[in-house]
Amino acid sequence: MSHHDDVIRLQHMRDYAVEAVALSQGRSRDHLDSDRLYNLAMTRLVEVIGESANRLSLATHERYPQIPWSEVIAVRNRLIHGYDQIDLDILWDILELDWPPLFAELRKILGEAG
Repeated sequence: MSHHDDVIRLQHMRDYAVEAVALSQGRSRDHLDSDRLYNLAMTRLVEVIGESANRLSLATHERYPQIPWSEVIAVRNRLIHGYDQIDLDILWDILELDWPPLFAELRKILGEAG
């Protein structure tokens, strides 16, 4: 796997994290229960972020230990394989607590301001 591939995957993670944070603006935890499309969108965005993280090289994981790679990947695996037992409280906590700092860290890694 080339460094270029890893940069693209990091950009994908950043883009999907941005989208998840943006779609969550003005929403509450209750929306995951009441808005099926929002629920499906958030679940899918988290899955794709985890899949992108999983496809990164070991060298990239080691280069950026501040990202909890194993946890990001584990969430993806849990959503994919345990689709019928998703704890929406945990999903909400990920969206509200974990994704904004992840997004900020990805921007730093990618050399973006802000």
